[in-house]
Amino acid sequence: MIIYSKSIGLNNAAIGKLETPIKMVIEHESDMQTKKGGICDWLFNIEKSGKFGETIVGQNEFDVFQAAAEGNGAENDAISETYRKFIEHIQFMKEFTITAEMMEDANYGVAQDAKRRAENFTRAYYKTMHKICEYALANGTKTAGAFAKAELDLTAPDGLPLFASAHKWGPKSGGGVQSNFFYGDIFGTGDTGRRPLTSVFEEALGELAIKLRNMKDENGEILGYTADTIILPGNRPLAETVAKKVCGSEGALGNGYNDINLQFGNWNIVIMPNWQTSDDRVMIMSSEANKNLSGNMFFNRVPLTVSNWVDHHTGNYIWNGRCRFGVGFGNYKHILLAVDSATEVSGATEL
Repeated sequence: MIIYSKSIGLNNAAIGKLETPIKMVIEHESDMQTKKGGICDWLFNIEKSGKFGETIVGQNEFDVFQAAAEGNGAENDAISETYRKFIEHIQFMKEFTITAEMMEDANYGVAQDAKRRAENFTRAYYKTMHKICEYALANGTKTAGAFAKAELDLTAPDGLPLFASAHKWGPKSGGGVQSNFFYGDIFGTGDTGRRPLTSVFEEALGELAIKLRNMKDENGEILGYTADTIILPGNRPLAETVAKKVCGSEGALGNGYNDINLQFGNWNIVIMPNWQTSDDRVMIMSSEANKNLSGNMFFNRVPLTVSNWVDHHTGNYIWNGRCRFGVGFGNYKHILLAVDSATEVSGATEL
């Protein structure tokens, strides 16, 4: 969505030749970008916001119903707050300029350079949305990070990084800890050659899916969510090839026993181009858990708002774009990170 604010009091005929065409170019490009989707759409919950920031509040669940003798009342149960996470909205802005000379030469429509700038302007807005989401996930082992001069809070509600080995559940009731950050033989790069890489990943994927399924809620109950999304770095071709083979093959790979492939048809694979790593690693996520538990969150406070005016000192036509949104994590139980490593990885649990 784009909010367009028309300039007031413009009497330059050359400006009239550009204003409506560029507005149409920006809005058309917005429609095209929306249809294409991206990291933000695929991996984050997108919600509108009308506040300074948004607070995600966690609560425990009701326990099971208790048996009651004839004539007796029900045992009273209550829901209490277990955690809260505040995500603050950040303002982002950009401008571009169409020179007076360009306006004067655009007598028969939008000059080609002006059109390209208008299209790039809209693409830059959507690029910012997708790249900030990508950055937040790619840096999920940290508590904070800097993106486009903005300081981001990358912690889960318990104050630890999104991916950590000692996440807390049910702290108000004594609770315990659980990990969503692992290391081990994931892709077989540390293997001695006894097994094909695909078999290693197929087994590791199944084990990671069980780890996610066994995540506990604030009462200590198993959540039972099914992982269905694989997220990979953009610069690890071996890992990407292995993952696509495993998820796209009906039969188990790497053996002659005609076994079925238990991973076939169960996964969507998302490549994050700007997630550049020095080792092979993978995230797995449950899209259902991501939605139900308010996991990866993108709050749209102010969509792209475009305004334009004339700089009377230069005669140039200036276009300004402004938006506000917040990105953060309202939970950690919807996603895991695993690093392919035979040696200990700081902050991770051995698989």
